Amino acid sequence: MVSCSNLVKRFGRFTAVDDVSFRVERGTICALIGANGAGKTTTLGMLTGMLLPTAGRILVAGASIEDDPVELRRRTGVVPDSLGLFDALTVEEHLRLSASVYGLEREVARRRCEDLLALLSLDSARRRFAADCSHGMRKKLALALAVLHNPAVLFLDEPFEGMDPVAAETVRHALGAAARRGTTVLFTSHSLNLVERLADQVVFIHHGRVALDRPISDLPKALHELYFETLGQPDHGRMEWLGSPQS
Repeated sequence: MVSCSNLVKRFGRFTAVDDVSFRVERGTICALIGANGAGKTTTLGMLTGMLLPTAGRILVAGASIEDDPVELRRRTGVVPDSLGLFDALTVEEHLRLSASVYGLEREVARRRCEDLLALLSLDSARRRFAADCSHGMRKKLALALAVLHNPAVLFLDEPFEGMDPVAAETVRHALGAAARRGTTVLFTSHSLNLVERLADQVVFIHHGRVALDRPISDLPKALHELYFETLGQPDHGRMEWLGSPQS
């Protein structure tokens, strides 16, 4: 379970997140959506403990980031936008290192590593250095590292960005499988089609505030219609000159 109440984050005089409150139940996949600069990544940063809130209260799997940050990290897995991989380590070495950090027993670590390599179609790349992996492979490796210790909650910042359709479908199925086993998943995305196919709940952040918080099944209309109603339709007429014959 993830819960935040009256969350505020200010950078100097700029308020990036303003009184945000929502709750995500156990085993639910929740998508944070919104335009660039809306406050999605800042909100995610506070939920993962990477950013300290200016005000508000956060509970993640029963742990408070203020009271027990170490326990919070044990119970969560995070896929940041930067991925945080080491170029000089292979895919398999990343997994072994992460298993060691989390103190997994050798046989448990071996079995989980093999399962993840197979599930995420990384088996053929296990001895490939991260620097030589494609963007999609790096994204899948970051996901493998985030779930290796079997966290209660999984946070992902733009997990599908730059992925080819096959890789995106692989990750979508992996996240769905994790949620069915009770993992709470919270991710940011600009892909509304993927959000509609994957998420159980959508939280729409607009100008640092929650504009919408509903189960996908309860939306009154298609997600993309609600999105553009909130943001406003772009003025396509401003680009009529594009493709016109040059004088």
